[in-house]
Amino acid sequence: MSRVAALVLTLALGGAVVIGPLVGAAVAQAPSQAVRHVVVFKYKAGATPAQIQKVTDAFRALATSIPGITAFEDGVNNSPEGLNQGFTHVYMLTFTNAAARDAYLPHPEHKKFGQLLGQSGIFDGAFVVDYTPTTTR
Repeated sequence: MSRVAALVLTLALGGAVVIGPLVGAAVAQAPSQAVRHVVVFKYKAGATPAQIQKVTDAFRALATSIPGITAFEDGVNNSPEGLNQGFTHVYMLTFTNAAARDAYLPHPEHKKFGQLLGQSGIFDGAFVVDYTPTTTR
């Protein structure tokens, strides 16, 4: 084997020994993929702001009573496009990962919220979208 080939092989193996543990450590420390849970409600025409606020407050309280929820946001549609099909109130929960979201769905506090929503008399419909966010730099 030539000296140049031996040097290249030595450098390559040395790099693998140094870089290998770093790559393994980076993979082992990579965080779980967060999951966004977007819920959009349509309320009946006669719903008062106070009734809607009661639902919103109860929904927001889930973030402090169910493990794995890292953020809660809410807002009212203000798009000028007019494509919301009567759905007006957006609620977005961020979960640490899909397992946390999956545990949330049958959680007793979530079920209790569903009962409150149904008994409110103002609920007219919902749609839900879950996704794992990607970012572009």
